[in-house]
Amino acid sequence: MTDFKNTLPSSPGSTVNRRSGLALLFASVVAIGSLIAPHASFAEDKKAIKVGIISGEDEDVWRVVVAQAAEKGLAIETVVFNDYTQPNEALERGEIDANAFQHQPYLDNQIKTQGYHIVRVGYTGVWPIGLYSKKFSKVADLPEGAVIGVPNDPSNEGRALRVLQNEGVIKLRDGTGILATTADIAENAKKVVIKELDAGIVGRSVEDLDAAVVNTDWALKSGLSPENRIAQEPIADNPYRNFIAVKTGNENEAWVKTLVASYQNEAVKAEFDKVYKGTGLSAY
Repeated sequence: MTDFKNTLPSSPGSTVNRRSGLALLFASVVAIGSLIAPHASFAEDKKAIKVGIISGEDEDVWRVVVAQAAEKGLAIETVVFNDYTQPNEALERGEIDANAFQHQPYLDNQIKTQGYHIVRVGYTGVWPIGLYSKKFSKVADLPEGAVIGVPNDPSNEGRALRVLQNEGVIKLRDGTGILATTADIAENAKKVVIKELDAGIVGRSVEDLDAAVVNTDWALKSGLSPENRIAQEPIADNPYRNFIAVKTGNENEAWVKTLVASYQNEAVKAEFDKVYKGTGLSAY
């Protein structure tokens, strides 16, 4: 950095008087400022970013994303979280630059309840939620009073209840939206008991339940297999596609476009298919 206090001559015999020196100093500041200003704008085009992801299989997928981004001049550091509540809080606080773990109903609810300023910028994959059981091989075999676990976060609970409705286990009130809760159950002919559990726990509780609706990523972590799945939500027009998200206002930055392109390509899709073994599908 220039030491401005030494730019003014100290000798009384100098040909540059104090007033001229001050003028020269001012001109220097303006000139340097004109050089700095474009650099400040350029700094918005980041060359290194932090992206929040959920621990597990997605770490393997993002290793390929990191390699793809490096070829495009963008360095990515993945920040691994162990639950769904932390990545949006970290993004809102500026601790990370982007995250990739959620679908739109979940983000909508987070914005409503937490006031976050976060926006979707590029889809990644979809994991159709399923009804799993280690005691029964089909939905029709579920007995009266069966205990069924569902995720307890608002977006996934509504999603789980719709799976049960699609299979004729329950019926929700007409006009119920995607954030349905057990209070919206209008008919329950089999008198099933809905047990609300944390999304990360419900899959591990299948052996203690008659059945459970489990997010596919948590099903994999819990050791559940497609053979344990007795029902699944439709894939067509599925509103639960996951995506990359950034702070509102950053969505048009050059680094964001590079980040999305680093995910949405054949190399990443091949790793995605390998890791998720068909339980998740690329969704872009």
